[in-house]
Amino acid sequence: MQPEVRRETRTSGTGSQDRLEVTEFLLAAPASMEIEEFDAEGRLPPFPNPLRHPLRAIAWIVRCLFGLASLILMLAVISAIPIVNFLALGYLLEVEGRVGRTGKLRNAFPLLGIAPRIGSIALGVWLWLLPLRFLSSLTADASLINPGGGAAVFLRFLTPVAWAGITLHLCLALARGGSLGCFFRPLKNVLWLVGKLREGAYLETASRHIRDFLSRLKLKHHFMLGLRGFLGAFLWLIVPTLFYAAARQSEGPQILATVFGGFLLVIAFAWVPFLQAHFAAQNRFGAYRELGTVRELFRHAPFAWLIAVIVVYVLALPLYLFKIVLPPADAMWGVTLVFIVSIYPARVVTGWAYGRAVRRQREGLRSWFVTRFFVRLLMLPLIAAFVFLMFFTQFIGEEGKLELFQHHAFLLPWPMFLTQ
Repeated sequence: MQPEVRRETRTSGTGSQDRLEVTEFLLAAPASMEIEEFDAEGRLPPFPNPLRHPLRAIAWIVRCLFGLASLILMLAVISAIPIVNFLALGYLLEVEGRVGRTGKLRNAFPLLGIAPRIGSIALGVWLWLLPLRFLSSLTADASLINPGGGAAVFLRFLTPVAWAGITLHLCLALARGGSLGCFFRPLKNVLWLVGKLREGAYLETASRHIRDFLSRLKLKHHFMLGLRGFLGAFLWLIVPTLFYAAARQSEGPQILATVFGGFLLVIAFAWVPFLQAHFAAQNRFGAYRELGTVRELFRHAPFAWLIAVIVVYVLALPLYLFKIVLPPADAMWGVTLVFIVSIYPARVVTGWAYGRAVRRQREGLRSWFVTRFFVRLLMLPLIAAFVFLMFFTQFIGEEGKLELFQHHAFLLPWPMFLTQ
């Protein structure tokens, strides 16, 4: 299928050609769900030369920012849905694994290429739902004031008609590709539908486009990656956390169990981030058992691992504060938005540290023993301080002792199965 706005090379000046390219880049909607500007992996096209094509460069930046905002909001929303939030964890692990395998930060946004299309669909649907909400409110008010009046009768007739028309328009806009321009050209949508029905290939074309779009999201891959990543980290953390949360009194032998659990958590927190990065890069559940391999990698890039540890645990703290008073379940995406914004950079940095260690090991570069010893001296007190602070989250969090089991830095952003 060809885009609706076609590029014309017969122009009288560079300025008009740039304007046409920007229009095509931002608003042109392919007549399908295919996104021709990006490859199968969803990577962004090269950044246009700002001197030769300044308008296209600005359009590229705007599209990337819009895609990044769409991606973060999408992850925040699905993170608040039980079971579905494994997709969010899987995507974060995919980011960590890509950066770990390549060592390149530009691979930290594998879905950024198709995120603008997702954002345009969400924005277009939301904008067209506003008139329906307004009409519903007017109908309710008119029925309350004068149920049998002419205004109430007319609004009760108009609301379902508007609902049917807007629903049809949204379906056609999605069928044409879901770009932002499709949501504001209802007549073109109808003409497109008539043409497809005459060809007799509407259902086949629509189903193929939808399958292609869903295949780019890799839902099964991300879900299974998140599920296995969750189970591996959970098995590493559950026993130390059980000891850590055992004490019900501030004195007696139960305190010894808490101290022992805290000691185990310090050890686990030192290695779980990189075991999870190792799993994400290798995509093997058995990678969680390869502690010796991860310890050897540490010897090749200790300072990078120290930076990763600092970033992971510093960025894990804010979410505990946002869970002091929990919002309603339908507003939980606000809390998970904080999770995505804080944990996403931590995943990227951890993947970078892992990738740097792998590269230095491949090159035969190993850090000096004194350097490794110095990093351990710095790392262990930092992790111990985090474990100490985490102990008090059970007293300030709304869920009490269950706060100790959530470990949102490695597990799900909002594990609903742990809630009361």
